[in-house]
Amino acid sequence: MPKRALTFCLAAAALTLLGGCAGPGPLITGNDTGGIIAWSPLAHREAPAWAGEHCARYGKIATKSAEVRGYGNYISFRCRFDRRAYRRY
Repeated sequence: MPKRALTFCLAAAALTLLGGCAGPGPLITGNDTGGIIAWSPLAHREAPAWAGEHCARYGKIATKSAEVRGYGNYISFRCRFDRRAYRRY
């Protein structure tokens, strides 16, 4: 196999493998409507802060939806508009 083709194949394989690293991350996954956080003892303590930071990107506040304790389970949250901020007088 020519050296140029081998270099191309190695580069393609590296990009394919590194493509799996892209994405929301290992702990939190979501969008502007809410998300999930993989459960762990650390996540149990830090989930409100993490969800709040996530929802703040969209100008919303986080509310906890559910939590199933145990490894392999998730903490879910919703991002919603703060009604107090849009109150009409």
